[in-house]
Amino acid sequence: MPQRAHDIYASAPMRGLLAEETVAYMPDVRRCAGTRALLLSAAADDGPPNPPYLGQWVSLHLAEGRFGGDVSARADEPMPFVDGAFDLILLRHALELAPLSLDEIVRVLTPGGLLVLTGMNPLSGWTPWWLWRTRGSTTRARSPIQLAARLRRVDVQVERVQRVGTWLPLASAVPARGHAWLGGGYVLVARKRGPASTLTRLRPKPVAAPVRAGLAPGARRSSVS
Repeated sequence: MPQRAHDIYASAPMRGLLAEETVAYMPDVRRCAGTRALLLSAAADDGPPNPPYLGQWVSLHLAEGRFGGDVSARADEPMPFVDGAFDLILLRHALELAPLSLDEIVRVLTPGGLLVLTGMNPLSGWTPWWLWRTRGSTTRARSPIQLAARLRRVDVQVERVQRVGTWLPLASAVPARGHAWLGGGYVLVARKRGPASTLTRLRPKPVAAPVRAGLAPGARRSSVS
């Protein structure tokens, strides 16, 4: 049965890939300093890392060209946050569903802040699988090499790019170990140039704090709980 593009992230193969990506980037998230973080994900049921390593998270998911979650906004408009609002931005396959602007993402990242970006390798066997499962729905998947080059042009230092997962989708959601250099997904870790946030001792919190700061003037919170 065909799936809509934003629903495919609930499939077993994609859940397995998301799990492997999480294992790959969690050491970077644990070392991140600061207080505010943004999660922007293509998976509707995605949430901040557990435990939440930064004090305040804003969680958004993409569907039908809009952000849903803590804030409601159109994906093709400027992000509804002030400059430098977040010490960490975690993008989980978000660039595959909407024409998001990397300039906007970098704008709302604080100087010295960390950007963690995951995606599907467009040159792997996942692309024909995507087209088959969605009956031809277009994916905007971009290679990590292209993204790294684009980020360097906007004063962002790319720290590492890691391929993860298998070259072909698997029917199981259980992560499988294989040749990482053939992975169908990737993790890109980068840092915005500028003075880093003051290092603080991070304590896990069982409940995320409500969104209180960082919204651009005129932006509204989502009514979706």
